Amino acid sequence: MPLFDADELEDFVARVLVSRDLPESDARTAARVLVSADRRGIVSHGVSRLHIYVDMLDVGNINPRPNLRVVHETPSTATVDGDGGMGLVVGPWAHGITLEKAEQVGTGWVAVQGSNHYGIAGWYTLRSVERDMIGWAMTNTTVLVAPLWGVERMLGTNPISVAFPAGEEHPVVVDMATSAVAFGEIEKCMRADEPVPANWAVGKGGGEPPDAKAIVAGGGALRPLGGVRADGGHKGYCLAAFVDLLCGPLSGAAWGPFTPPATTWLPRPERIVGSGIGHFFGSMRVDAFRPIEDFKQSVDDWIRTFRTAVPEDGTGGPLIPGDPERQAEARAREHGVELSDKIVSTLRQVSQKTGCALPGMS
Repeated sequence: MPLFDADELEDFVARVLVSRDLPESDARTAARVLVSADRRGIVSHGVSRLHIYVDMLDVGNINPRPNLRVVHETPSTATVDGDGGMGLVVGPWAHGITLEKAEQVGTGWVAVQGSNHYGIAGWYTLRSVERDMIGWAMTNTTVLVAPLWGVERMLGTNPISVAFPAGEEHPVVVDMATSAVAFGEIEKCMRADEPVPANWAVGKGGGEPPDAKAIVAGGGALRPLGGVRADGGHKGYCLAAFVDLLCGPLSGAAWGPFTPPATTWLPRPERIVGSGIGHFFGSMRVDAFRPIEDFKQSVDDWIRTFRTAVPEDGTGGPLIPGDPERQAEARAREHGVELSDKIVSTLRQVSQKTGCALPGMS
């Protein structure tokens, strides 16, 4: 697959967004968050989404120059109104407030309404780790997932990330969706003409899932993390509900089946229960609980202990949360960001539409 320099990709994304009336500083922030997904190997949330953002901006579903403001506040908490802005701009601004509040009083928590898709959750939690804090980030998303023992799409994939600083070791970064699989896995089944496993999805009327093409077209729904009840689907469902309640009702954003789609081709919900997509961020200063160096030593010991666990046959041994993404970042630094031909094709279309030159492949 073609390789691209990540910094050049960031510059391309920023130029595209400036062409759609984003201020230069906001465009640079959004580009940095977006390309971080490609650097970390999470290509479903990287530049593959750029054409969607351009379309959303062109039809007015994203406000390129939002008036970001705090609408409710205490010393350790705040609620932010994103004014329909790009989530890649609203999210970093709101998360920055958690850092400021944590510096002042030990912890900071911010709920966000009126936003859009905010990229990968791990980008935010790693910003907390850089300040010797434990980071939290979650968001509700476009409706794709059925509740346990339901067959209708009622929840998003509702990702959550929590990250912990370490000392000599790398940070521990939990970053996951609360659905059985990412929607991209269904798209992979469609491209390969393979059946969708029963524990991944449920048919529109119940029972076995339809073929992947039908799911992508709107038939059927993803199951929550764990799949069916016997395999722990109730736990994934509760996690998804937990994220939805913190991101929706707490902030005043939309929730559940009324969350607006982060695309132009899906219908907007008929009922409005809140403002836009919602996020929830937290930063906890470690030294508000114990000396930071003591904590980092404990985390280092935790990591090293888990790495000594007897490996399962056919594996490289136990993973620490964040290992795959960190390894992808190392490859991207050395070789560049790997993009599929399909993604490159969409970037060329964006280039033609906006007049912004796409950087050359390496």
